[in-house]
Amino acid sequence: MGDRRVIHLVDDEESIRKAASFALKTAGYDVVTYASGVEFLKEAKSAAVGCVILDVRMPEMDGLEVQAGMAARGVNMPVIVLTGHGDVSVAVQAMKGGAVDFLEKPFEKAALLGAVSRAFARLDDVDLRTLETSEAGVRVAALTPREREVLEGLANGLPNKTIAYDLGCSSRTVEVHRASLMAKLEVRNLFEALRIAFAAGMGRKPK
Repeated sequence: MGDRRVIHLVDDEESIRKAASFALKTAGYDVVTYASGVEFLKEAKSAAVGCVILDVRMPEMDGLEVQAGMAARGVNMPVIVLTGHGDVSVAVQAMKGGAVDFLEKPFEKAALLGAVSRAFARLDDVDLRTLETSEAGVRVAALTPREREVLEGLANGLPNKTIAYDLGCSSRTVEVHRASLMAKLEVRNLFEALRIAFAAGMGRKPK
């Protein structure tokens, strides 16, 4: 592969492809773009090994279907999924399908490069997963039992109302616990909280 890293960027929005490509290329990556999941899967088997940045919401074939297509073809490259606002349940599905990270649109360059760095560390078989698991475990251990239950529910893609029903409390109470756990985890948004939850082994209940 040489010193330069290859990133396969799959998104039907040209503006996203251009912006992300520019950010990644200026950071030293080689970027190959695809306007659809179908286009990517046609090339995936013979594509240079690298990292795949995959939009979840695409016409014709969505990101989850592309993930399944990759698995069927034996393409084991690490996947970062791009999600829109409100796509928490879809992001959860993608992570359960093997995605190593996810970004919510619009994303900052630093977040993009951080996700790519984590994905390549996994590809290189660096012992990052153990470190992430250990750090996530320490953070989650600082939560109260009820906060951990709320986080578990979120990691399973459940909305606040369902979590409230399962725990026998009000949606407002779940919101309070959710705000508290996010403050304790020192995260800015739900997606960052979910990343920690998955690293700690949460979100593994059968659907």
